[in-house]
Amino acid sequence: MKIREYKTLFLDRDGVINVRLIDDYVKTWKEFEFEKGALEALSIFTKHFETIFIVTNQQGVSKGLMNEDDLITIHKQMKKEIEDNGGRIDSIYYCTALRKENHFCRKPKVGMGLRARKDFRDIRFKQSIMVGDSISDMQFGKSLKMQTVFISNSLDKTRKNYRLIDKRFESLIDFAKHLEYEKKN
Repeated sequence: MKIREYKTLFLDRDGVINVRLIDDYVKTWKEFEFEKGALEALSIFTKHFETIFIVTNQQGVSKGLMNEDDLITIHKQMKKEIEDNGGRIDSIYYCTALRKENHFCRKPKVGMGLRARKDFRDIRFKQSIMVGDSISDMQFGKSLKMQTVFISNSLDKTRKNYRLIDKRFESLIDFAKHLEYEKKN
């Protein structure tokens, strides 16, 4: 996989862009913390990808822990911080359905990807990369024929799901630096 040949980047949010809260949800902007290097990574991606999307499951809304306006506020602030640091997010797609509902919009199902392609008609999934920290992110990417990048510092998840993972990096900034290195060589 030559990363430089890809035009669209899909990113998971929690655990990739921001710190995942264990057994909890980011419910307010105060609880949102960017992963180390994520803002720099997003500014690098902005130079190399035509479109950049976030696709995120947010069942905290359906659990009543927050409302959709809270989620939209978090996303507006996140986008502003990203833009203030030289990055860009073209659109954010989220699914508030509960895991047990098995809803079409919830990853690993492909609803958010299809919505992105409806909104941005130039998207070609075979020219896209999905970056995430869960196997459901990898399943989502593979179901749409994307290349996949797994963000994890644990090899355990990678070993038993190797067929879903094209590349693995410990962090988003590691992936971005690899991309820059690849572009130069």
